[in-house]
Amino acid sequence: MCGIIGVVGRGDETLDVVLDGLSTLEYRGYDSAGVALSTPGLDVQKRAGELENLRDAIDAGETAPAGSVGIGHTRWSTHGPPTDANAHPHVDESGGVAVVHNGIIENYQALRDELASEGVTFDSDTDTEVVPHLVSRALGDGLDPEAAVRNALDRIEGSYAIAVVLADEERVFAARNDSPLVLGVGEDATYLGSDVPAFLEHTRDVVYLDDGEFAVLDPDGWRVTDADGTPVEKSVTTVDWSAEQTGKSGYDHFMLKEINEQPTALRQGLSGRLDELAGRVTVDQLDGLSTPGRIQFVACGTSYHAALFGVEALRSAGIPAQAFLASEYATGPAPVTDDTLVVGVTQSGETADTLSALREADARGAETLALTNVVDSTAARECDHVLYIRSGPEIGVAATKTFSSQLVALSLFTAELAERDGADSRELVAALRDLPNHLQHVLDESNAEAVVDEYLGSESYFFIGRGSAYPVALEGALKFKEITYEHAEGFAAGELKHGTLALVTDETPVFAVVTGDDERARKTIGNVKEVEARDAPVVAVTDGASDVERYADAVLSVPETHPRTAPVLANAQLQLVAYHMANRLGRSIDRPRNLAKSVTVE
Repeated sequence: MCGIIGVVGRGDETLDVVLDGLSTLEYRGYDSAGVALSTPGLDVQKRAGELENLRDAIDAGETAPAGSVGIGHTRWSTHGPPTDANAHPHVDESGGVAVVHNGIIENYQALRDELASEGVTFDSDTDTEVVPHLVSRALGDGLDPEAAVRNALDRIEGSYAIAVVLADEERVFAARNDSPLVLGVGEDATYLGSDVPAFLEHTRDVVYLDDGEFAVLDPDGWRVTDADGTPVEKSVTTVDWSAEQTGKSGYDHFMLKEINEQPTALRQGLSGRLDELAGRVTVDQLDGLSTPGRIQFVACGTSYHAALFGVEALRSAGIPAQAFLASEYATGPAPVTDDTLVVGVTQSGETADTLSALREADARGAETLALTNVVDSTAARECDHVLYIRSGPEIGVAATKTFSSQLVALSLFTAELAERDGADSRELVAALRDLPNHLQHVLDESNAEAVVDEYLGSESYFFIGRGSAYPVALEGALKFKEITYEHAEGFAAGELKHGTLALVTDETPVFAVVTGDDERARKTIGNVKEVEARDAPVVAVTDGASDVERYADAVLSVPETHPRTAPVLANAQLQLVAYHMANRLGRSIDRPRNLAKSVTVE
């Protein structure tokens, strides 16, 4: 969470570069924003609220912040409410040291008490503010700027990505520990960001920092050392997506753009991974993977719903599998054996809880695999194996195309393992080949907007499904609640009668995901009849195979397809329901309240 941008080498353009970088990072936090520019002096401006508030304050001032070196920050609050005082950057009492920080400093209270006892006055409620005071104290003790920053870092415990600028210093000092930080290498300038979009407009060449590394950006370029100051050789990677891909491309919201990008994202995820002639899945990234005896998934939020889909797919193929919330696994891990594979499902590859769970699994001797979207992310680098979903950049806080891509990647993963035991994947391969076109049809023909108009203003919204439709029901409810702020819950359809029916009324529409015509579909129709008997309106998301439409008040149609690909199509309809409902209610769709895109704190 939170976004960091830094730049050295852009001269008079520094302020504009920093502000534009913050604009591309607002999906990481939008409680407040601020900038600090150095040389000459040190000029800091910050404001609570969205970035526009900061821009307005700068425009209204007599002079704009000036300098050739700059850092900026957009915040998702952890310590202290979103106020001007709690916004980053934070400075020392002299105003000569400015710091931006992502993460949590666990020993900040002890450091704050120590500094207060020495006469330091604090202006904020944040944990971050101890850092500039520690740097200032080290400078007062005679240390040079780099040594002073290192000294401060030695004192703090916890997770952090930190950037520091000093008055009259043409350098940015930066370090990471359990929170992402990446350098951008331009022809005449060097950039720093918590995510690549921060500087993608200026360069696609990047250097990913690892935990414990310290970077210095200056007019001559950049250098990276370890915590002891020993130089570290770092490779420069060129990212394979452009600044244009992170724009809205004429759409009103990133979320709608990314929903409509799903057919393209799935084609990217499937490219080179289907042997249609042989009817087999061929995922080169899995070639070195041992055949596991059991699989444990660890994930959070939307990725956890994808993991539940993976469990269902693997168990159907006869492969033992379980899914765990990463936050629970990290503190109470399940037993692992020599043949256990732990799969971390994480869009960003930086999700703190998932990384902690993967590290715990590794420490216990499990083989690990990262299923992620971001090349060279922390999860990708730390795990034994990686499977990229290849969905491209996703800016909207509510995950859409990355969830669909996760489902497809997990279908490929399952088929690859099942084929090792002689399973026939011909029908699945054919369905995956057709999936992008089927998905495009759903997006083109959806009547979700009309369904939303019918049920706008309802009391609550319930989503139900069985088997692989159950994770889709959970995800549909999550999407709905996180961008509409309306009450929504997802359930395994059979659980309705174990308590939830008490909440069902004629003001609680029930979205039932029913595809195919197997026993699960027929049992779900039984659950539909139960809510219909309580006067609840029913919206069926269906391919028509089970005849559930006759019991529904409205229908969201999907093409008939393989059981493994049907959930992707049903999910797209529910994404559109959530989007149009939020749009009707005037919600902040791309930046829902209290949420951020990448959750990098536990």
